[in-house]
Amino acid sequence: MARLHAILLALLAAGTLPAQSSREMNELNWQEFARLVPAQIRTVLLPTGTLEAHGVIHNGADNTAPLDLARAMAPRLNALVAPLIPYGVTGSLDGYPGTFQISEAAYRPFVADVLKGLARNGFRNIIVVNGHGGPQTAILNELAEQAGREHRVRVLVVNWWSACSEATFKVFGEDGGHAGWNETAFTQAAHPQLVRRDLYSKDLELPRPAAGSWAAFPFPAPVILYQPGQGSVRFDEAKAKEYFQAVTDCMTKLVEGIIERWDRMNLYPAAASPASPR
Repeated sequence: MARLHAILLALLAAGTLPAQSSREMNELNWQEFARLVPAQIRTVLLPTGTLEAHGVIHNGADNTAPLDLARAMAPRLNALVAPLIPYGVTGSLDGYPGTFQISEAAYRPFVADVLKGLARNGFRNIIVVNGHGGPQTAILNELAEQAGREHRVRVLVVNWWSACSEATFKVFGEDGGHAGWNETAFTQAAHPQLVRRDLYSKDLELPRPAAGSWAAFPFPAPVILYQPGQGSVRFDEAKAKEYFQAVTDCMTKLVEGIIERWDRMNLYPAAASPASPR
């Protein structure tokens, strides 16, 4: 393997290697992958989500959003996109039709092995682009820290809707919600055919209860507003496109900044290559 990498590096330096065919790990041949990682590419984006009710958009909104983001970010970060993990630890919307709930006991070792596989394949920076919150976030954070320690890689977990909440306020002038205006707009920009305006009703919306006030299972509305009177679903095409771009820019800037800081701190350094990859 060491000799193969040496040959590939020599070819890279000579400028004789073919152009990269794809940034999707699913679409790369093993020989092309060996040429790219880690000599030219050291960052991978791993989308994670789940299947659950989302008001008037598709049940897979927590899957398509992180995958769309990863694909939009990958060229700007010189990264590859790992296959999506589509099932997760759902939470209080588990009772709605078409929703799936993976047990924590099954989810933890599976995701841990995916992270281990990415590390063993040579990635230095593993960025988990998470599309679903609730209990899944805490699990991913713990698994990321564990993988970083065990495999000496740098791992970042990002909940896009929370990390880019400023973009929500900037575009819409108010807070959002689960399947609220912001998340519906994100889908509207990328997959307008998956927005069912004909199914919308105010009855679908309910503000999130104050901590410690009450809890119900299943939660009695699939659109959970973060603040009363804010984030109610609307269908503004221009704002949807603006929001998608704002979130993509926000996420890219965040990941770039974290990788730059890791590099400045010289954390888990890797051997330099002629391509000067991230």
